[in-house]
Amino acid sequence: MFAIPGSVPVTITSAAEQQIARLMTGKNAFGLRIGLKKGGCAGMEYTMDLVQAAEPNEEIVEQGAARVVIAPKAQMFLFGTEIDFEDGLLESGFRFRNPNVTDACGCGESVRFEPLEGTRTGG
Repeated sequence: MFAIPGSVPVTITSAAEQQIARLMTGKNAFGLRIGLKKGGCAGMEYTMDLVQAAEPNEEIVEQGAARVVIAPKAQMFLFGTEIDFEDGLLESGFRFRNPNVTDACGCGESVRFEPLEGTRTGG
């Protein structure tokens, strides 16, 4: 929907690719949908859900056995994002390195983006 010819909207590290493929296989899923919703102390939170099919206007990024489906309303905010997976002693999970983020909360669970020209902020 918001694709830039010749470029992928998000990149996936090999660690994230392996984890996404594992999750997809374990649940016999089509892919991992990523999106955004209002919430958190910075204003927006990433969402992730295993899905059985892509919806109309969703962007699909495939790498190896991994498939990421990007929700239409999140596409413009996710361009240039690198999806990684870190596995540590105290914490494991997906990490989004998103150049469009203008602020994030201390725990990293929510993010803020600059308002788009011509849009209102707030509720």
